[in-house]
Amino acid sequence: MRTIAGFWRWRHNPLRRRTDLVEAWVALAAALLIAVAVPVVGIVTGDLTRHALLQSVQEQQRERHRISATVVKEVARPTLDPDPETAPDRDSQSRVIATWTAPDGSAHRGTVMADLKEPHVGGRFALWTDAHGTVVGRPLDTATATTHSVLAGFGAAAAAGALVEGGRRLIVWRMVLRRYARWDQAWEKTGPDWGRTGTGS
Repeated sequence: MRTIAGFWRWRHNPLRRRTDLVEAWVALAAALLIAVAVPVVGIVTGDLTRHALLQSVQEQQRERHRISATVVKEVARPTLDPDPETAPDRDSQSRVIATWTAPDGSAHRGTVMADLKEPHVGGRFALWTDAHGTVVGRPLDTATATTHSVLAGFGAAAAAGALVEGGRRLIVWRMVLRRYARWDQAWEKTGPDWGRTGTGS
């Protein structure tokens, strides 16, 4: 609204100063940038992010494999969870010692997190590994990649809008400071003679 409010300074007015006109042009430029450039920044950023994330999705789906692991023994849970934010996820998982066979045929054994509330010896669960059997996270899916790209686009657009508005306010602030400085200079010249008879005031 403050940007739009600056447009009145274009009206023909004998009291209009050159800085008023400059401020109006700055307001118009900022409004056009926010209306045109900011959406473009958001769209381009979102598109580039989506393209990059979809490449990551393809790579992860190609390099990560879902295999079946077998529970050997359940590992006791710690009495206190060091990260409270992970508590809901850990409630549906169990820490177990398991064995699994990698896609390359090698056998592995280790302590992993299983999607089992009540694991028992011999129980089977899904596990994600690389081609050599090293445990990795679940690969990124297309829906998640799209969501992240949309959020990135909105974030970039918001940042660009804030940058434009911040630049406008900075320019106006500098103009106001210069205006006050000129007023001070003018007052120093006329102030001592203010109100005196015959000074032409």
